[in-house]
Amino acid sequence: MFRLFLQSFVTFFEDLPDLHVIAAGSLLEFLLAEHAFSMPVGRIEYLFLGPLSFEEFLGGTGQGKLVNYIKEYSFTKLIPEIIHEKLLKFVKKYFVIGGMPAVVNQFGADEDYKGALREQKNLLQTYIDDFNKYQNRVDTARLQKVFKNFPLQIGRKVKYVNIDRLEKAKDLSHAINLLNLARVIFSVKHSSANGVPLGAEVNDADFKALFLDVGLMQSLLTLKPSDLLNSEDLIMINSGSLAEQFVGQHLLYNCEFYEKPELFYWNREKKNSSAEIDYLQQIDGSIVPVEVKAGKTGSLRSLHLFVFEKKANIALRIYSGEAESASLNTLIPGEEQRNFTLISIPFYLIGQINRLLRENNN
Repeated sequence: MFRLFLQSFVTFFEDLPDLHVIAAGSLLEFLLAEHAFSMPVGRIEYLFLGPLSFEEFLGGTGQGKLVNYIKEYSFTKLIPEIIHEKLLKFVKKYFVIGGMPAVVNQFGADEDYKGALREQKNLLQTYIDDFNKYQNRVDTARLQKVFKNFPLQIGRKVKYVNIDRLEKAKDLSHAINLLNLARVIFSVKHSSANGVPLGAEVNDADFKALFLDVGLMQSLLTLKPSDLLNSEDLIMINSGSLAEQFVGQHLLYNCEFYEKPELFYWNREKKNSSAEIDYLQQIDGSIVPVEVKAGKTGSLRSLHLFVFEKKANIALRIYSGEAESASLNTLIPGEEQRNFTLISIPFYLIGQINRLLRENNN
């Protein structure tokens, strides 16, 4: 049936060129990965869509004025404390609700956290139940195990033993690859970051975890919405994993809608000299290291090391503090200093990083 549907695109394209046909399906990539039929080349355009962004979440909850404020912000302006705190409160709400359209729609009507949580649980159970459709091709119990465990791995290098020490690494790797194809989890792969494109120097065996959506993640972890909303420090919620998920899912789709989403990170595992950069972004031909930090006094040792080793001119810190651009020198003991620009932006400006980086360079 699916084969006939795809091949019918040829007829649509030739006989009805003005007709737009949209195809979507549950775990569709499972079928595409093992298809044994020819694809209608030139007849299909792929669109890669993720959860609603933070700005779209604001729009969906009636905060259009805040969206406009974010889109018009520049470093020449000082964000009033009252607006800063209000936007951070909405970031906390996004941590709880996430960006799944049905959940945002449920919450947007009257800020019904209980109804939104119910919608999240329904979505998660639907994903889990859907794996059973492919039980003749894959071990669905293993898929479910990896799916449920991946949120626990956010923010750190994935080690198969931390998922299940009794499973073979090869089997777990296969399950992870399938769930990556289904786009319900993502592997943030290590890049040596010696030049662009970042994907040219990837170590497939070294990767960090990213889940589909921060709202579904906190729901799967059974965190209490009240604890998230009342937390003083965003980065400390669940040891910072929600903050890293929030930033990661936005950076993953920080590209054109027709480009396949990819995300990379960098680390150096040396005795007494280890370092890690949370994420890497390729913007206008330059590699920008991205660190998710707690506050203005948070350590930036790894970032300084990356800037020095890779001769980067600009770095990005995403945190709860104020937006600012500062000229700094690397602080590497025994090494000559290197000047670079550190761009610091609060979590709520995550959707504006490309624009703000370009404005800073002009």
